[in-house]
Amino acid sequence: MLRSSLVALSFALSVGSFSPLALSADTIKLGMTYPSSGRYKEQGIDEARGAMLAVEEINASGGVLGKQLELQLENSAAAPEKAVENVQKLAADGAAMLFGGVSSAEAIAAGKEAAKQKLIYFGTLTYANETTDEEGHRYMFRETYNAWMAAKALAFYLNQSLAGKRVFYITADYSWGNSTEASLRTFTNTTDTTQHQVVKVPFPKPKNTDLENALVAAERSGADVLMLIQFGEDMATALNMANQMGLKNKMTIVVPNLTLGMAKSAGASAMENVIGAVPWCWQVPYMYGYEKGKQFVEKFTSRFDQHPSSAAASAYNIVYEFRDAAERAGTTSTDKLITALEGHTYTGLKDPQTWRDFDHQSVQSVYVVKGKKRAEVLADKYNEDFFEILLNIPGTVAAKTREEWAATRKQAGKLAQLQ
Repeated sequence: MLRSSLVALSFALSVGSFSPLALSADTIKLGMTYPSSGRYKEQGIDEARGAMLAVEEINASGGVLGKQLELQLENSAAAPEKAVENVQKLAADGAAMLFGGVSSAEAIAAGKEAAKQKLIYFGTLTYANETTDEEGHRYMFRETYNAWMAAKALAFYLNQSLAGKRVFYITADYSWGNSTEASLRTFTNTTDTTQHQVVKVPFPKPKNTDLENALVAAERSGADVLMLIQFGEDMATALNMANQMGLKNKMTIVVPNLTLGMAKSAGASAMENVIGAVPWCWQVPYMYGYEKGKQFVEKFTSRFDQHPSSAAASAYNIVYEFRDAAERAGTTSTDKLITALEGHTYTGLKDPQTWRDFDHQSVQSVYVVKGKKRAEVLADKYNEDFFEILLNIPGTVAAKTREEWAATRKQAGKLAQLQ
């Protein structure tokens, strides 16, 4: 259910048509701030699709606490200041909870404003460790994994396959990029910046010359591995440049955090043999036999004529997790929702995940993947079979321990409990 016919029309143009649903004055409003424009729009629009599908299913089955859900959508363009404005607007309009975002800077800013509004904010696509570490608070819940988890999972592959190799980092210079680099250096024993060099690329909106200069430096370094810590269209641009420069013939390319949207933007040729990590991809339910995941993929592809990404899956999970928490609590009161979520284990579209009580991180499996050959990608009905799953690392292995989390908080001058 959409807030207005104007929003419904603009949403339909971006994400496809939904069956019309009658608005009611007595609804539970969910506020979503997400980028429907800008460099991260591919991921943002997919989030909105996943959320809308969940809302439609829940409303068809009776809603939440006897009320229908109403999804309110606001475009952030992935800008932190705009996300804050959106949170203020959505809270004023009566949202019972907030979610969304693509960049970590956006999610952290939106989450802090949600705390001021005494509302939960579910981070949908935010990988920076800081989101639930240094910047964590009791109103922030992260449904996806974090940079630490992705890096630790990747290290299981890299330390075997690329042991002793020199690594060159090209890092987006903001919270997610820097925390991803720091985590990877720790787990791959590449902390020596003289041997394992880095070029920091400006964020947001790096110029093509920034990316090109970084790639030239990587080539001249003679490194064996290129750690391309870029996201969204920036990653696609850099990866295509690397492909055109012939770097894939000289270096193993690793993109630590991948999404289906990023792979599509880069293209099948550029993605061949690229190593990365994902919290979920549409192949997972079929490889491991997760029925709910299969049903989601099939409903999504039927509706939108494309496969769902991890961003869509996370948003879909979040709406259901809100519903289930509200039903357990018997209310949409924020304090009681937080209590209902903390320590709860749920099964979404893969194996079980747990909302840890001390940091509100959803602990979950991490998948290490490799880009398939172009011919395999194009053999898929939607030309979207990009990822070969190499490893499945349990969340309990990948996630920080409570002691590690507390040490991070202490170093940042924060209490070892969420406020």
